[in-house]
Amino acid sequence: MAKNIIIVGSGNAAMSAGIAALEAGAEVLMLEKADEALAGGNTKYTAGAMRFAYNSSEELIPLLTNPADERIARTDFGSYTQEKFSQDLLGFNEGMPLSAEQQYLISNSYDAVKWLAGHGVTYEPIYSRQSFEKDGKLVFWGGLTLAAQNEGVGLYDMEAAAFEKLGGKIRFNAGVTGLVTSDSGVSGVMIGDETVSADAVILACGGFEASDALRQAEFGADWAHAKVRGTPHNTGEGLDMAFGLGAQRYGKFDGCHATPMDLHMKNFGNLDMPPKQRKNYRKICYFLGVMLNAHGRRFVDEGINFRNYTYAQFGRAVLEQPEHFAWQIFDSKVFDLLYEEYRFEDASFVEADTLDGLVAKLYGVDQPQALKTLKDYNDAVDGTVAFDPTILDGKATKGLPLNKTNWAQKFDTPPYRAFPVTGGITFTYGGVRVDNTGCVLDAGDTPISGLYACGEMVGGVFFGGYPGGSGLTSGTVFGRQAGIGAASG
Repeated sequence: MAKNIIIVGSGNAAMSAGIAALEAGAEVLMLEKADEALAGGNTKYTAGAMRFAYNSSEELIPLLTNPADERIARTDFGSYTQEKFSQDLLGFNEGMPLSAEQQYLISNSYDAVKWLAGHGVTYEPIYSRQSFEKDGKLVFWGGLTLAAQNEGVGLYDMEAAAFEKLGGKIRFNAGVTGLVTSDSGVSGVMIGDETVSADAVILACGGFEASDALRQAEFGADWAHAKVRGTPHNTGEGLDMAFGLGAQRYGKFDGCHATPMDLHMKNFGNLDMPPKQRKNYRKICYFLGVMLNAHGRRFVDEGINFRNYTYAQFGRAVLEQPEHFAWQIFDSKVFDLLYEEYRFEDASFVEADTLDGLVAKLYGVDQPQALKTLKDYNDAVDGTVAFDPTILDGKATKGLPLNKTNWAQKFDTPPYRAFPVTGGITFTYGGVRVDNTGCVLDAGDTPISGLYACGEMVGGVFFGGYPGGSGLTSGTVFGRQAGIGAASG
């Protein structure tokens, strides 16, 4: 007899769980708190990039929307091995070894993405953001090569089509308010006064990033000022329901995925915009310039690594600066390398033909100190090393209290531009612990029968930071795990 499964949430992790459960012969009802327009959790707000291990470009071809794209022949995708993925995650682990969850993510990453491709989810090389042209070749960097066709909205649409094709059903405006239990474990959910029974429940309803109170409680008072990059609906109810049944609190609860954002962005993203403009509020080209805080000083090494490995921490660093903002400074040598969100007509920036003139336009900043910082930076740039954005080029400053270790170029080619940014939050790292079937564990590591979790609900995947593109992959890997586990448990 087919298992009857309820999935709470409708984002990438939920859809992956639903597709896997349906494949395994279950009947699946997905319950979504939002209306249809805002369904999909954080998925629609993403750029759709997915980080996974691969050994050669040949492994990417079966995933592509258009494998006949003429650019493929002159593209160097390189490789991104499981060993390299492991090293990247270890770099954010604050000295801790890889968790069991991280090891599972790494070892299952390619198979999960390929599995989605088998259900009609196709991908495109991220030429505009992850490659630079060098000697006639399009060279990818940072281990992140593919994004879902039409980015996050496309990923949701393709997954939803696959889910419905397999017979899955979705109810919108159906916020789950409680879990129902029986002697055998979790046996359904409450939607207000309505009881919906099931053989198993999969919680895939996100973290707590959209809750002002929980952000401040877990991260500190600065986080009252964070812009929420994604859905307004991830306010922690799923975690509360699980903890109410004794689920183990697991992972780094004061950690989150953040990113520098336009200071004047509106809260909860911008789904009303066309897909290519949807990410226009994100500002992650700081590695091509410098960032100054309200005191007129630099506060991070903007070139310490490729931006895939720094934006999650630097978004937090910006938010925790005085007055919770910073300015990103560039000169015209890099304008053609800035991502498209810096060029949209509603992007916030100031411009001048001299550094003195630019600094005079930096509102909210100690302007004399800002000008001194920029001039000291210019004097410290090593002019003997060539600039190369495709590698960690070692073009650094020397003798500053905080040096820039790569891609340091003088501000000497007007006009100059400055973009005001703040910190935006995407998702939180703390959650529940699951076993190797996706079943939620209690404080004694005993499975809570009938209760499964995936996506942002799962703790132990990220700690001190986040290599870009890992979040969606994690959602698919653990969503697939939970779907199979719930259908066969």
